[in-house]
Amino acid sequence: MRLSRRTLLAAGLTAPLAACSTPQRRGAGGPVEITFWSALRGSQQVVDAFNSSQNRIRVVFQQIPSGGQGGYAKLSNAARAGNAPDVATIEYPQVPGYAIDGVARDITDLVTDRVKQKLLPQALKLTTFDNRVFSVPLDVEPMVLHYRADLFEANGFPVPATWDEFTSLARTVKQKFPEKRLALFPTDGAMQFACFAWQAGAQWFDTTGGKWRVSMTDEPTREVAGYWQRLIDEDLVFRNAADSKQHDAQLGQDRILTRLSGAWDAGAQMRARPAQKGRWRIAPMPVWDRPVVGTHGGSTFAVTKDSREPEAAMEFIEWQCTHPDALTARLKSGTSSQYPAAPGLVGAGAKAFPGEYYGGQDVYRLFEQEADKIRDGWVWGPRMSATQRVMQDGFARAGAGQGTLVDAVREAQSGTMPDLRALGLSTEEGER
Repeated sequence: MRLSRRTLLAAGLTAPLAACSTPQRRGAGGPVEITFWSALRGSQQVVDAFNSSQNRIRVVFQQIPSGGQGGYAKLSNAARAGNAPDVATIEYPQVPGYAIDGVARDITDLVTDRVKQKLLPQALKLTTFDNRVFSVPLDVEPMVLHYRADLFEANGFPVPATWDEFTSLARTVKQKFPEKRLALFPTDGAMQFACFAWQAGAQWFDTTGGKWRVSMTDEPTREVAGYWQRLIDEDLVFRNAADSKQHDAQLGQDRILTRLSGAWDAGAQMRARPAQKGRWRIAPMPVWDRPVVGTHGGSTFAVTKDSREPEAAMEFIEWQCTHPDALTARLKSGTSSQYPAAPGLVGAGAKAFPGEYYGGQDVYRLFEQEADKIRDGWVWGPRMSATQRVMQDGFARAGAGQGTLVDAVREAQSGTMPDLRALGLSTEEGER
């Protein structure tokens, strides 16, 4: 991702850089102490493993709610009070906003070439602005197709490789089983919809030319919105929130045959529905005319502006993101299936992940294949949480037959522009 230096300066990204050096021991020979906030499951096990691996740095961990449940508000409030943790977990869509706000420190001089060489380039670009790095990717989550292999096999359903095949299968499922549907259009799924648009070639935000150009209703996005609108109009998909008891019932009662979500959802499904062990498999996401995908989910680690020990914080981040013991600790907690942003950890992930749930399928090798297809060049906006809320309000109305998905995306663009201007950013708006 590229942002002009002028835009960065206008946004206030002028925090001084910390020089890279060896962490200094605190007090009379004691370890350096740093604080770490995260909503990621398995983080306590990772911290315990790190603290046991050496005696120079001690990490004090605090589990916080996920961003949508107040975690980001907690981090922002702490930063305003000057007591943000040394290290914070920030999901990709929120990185630009925290960089602009000055909460995420410019860590360019702390990120060594050794670290960069271990990370998937597409992931690192999502946290890099005008060649300045503001966070380090932990995982990158290509969107994939999770499907009920038992129901597919029992009915001779083919796994769809294209979106046209997906539509055809959706019609077959409804015709054969009127109470079932092939998939859900999640009315709380702005990030899933962004992934669909990303795959199709959309570019919602562009920062070339020294300004933020916003074009959330470009041609690829309209085509994606039209595609899902047709599935809704034909009643070929459920349309309700994914994070709901209703969707839990749809999955638990075998009324839905697929899920379109990031690689991380393999672990979430395993944890949420243990009784369905052996029934699910994972396949590549259906494609349009090119074999590319977007990402759904994924987290990064930032050193905050308030850190007094940025070198120690960076050492801990590097260990979390690139050391096999860190991934093994997280996976063995039984709460995660994150696909690492460091490809060298795929083997460790495949070994540690309990594959029995997916009938012995090597899901990590599939994730590796799909991660290589991530379309380069996507840029997240500076206020994605607000953009997401407006879009999902529109999705809920469209799901109830009040308006369309294109209307929802237009409203999201309209709702995004005032936030960007309030930040003092130079903006340009594409057609609605």
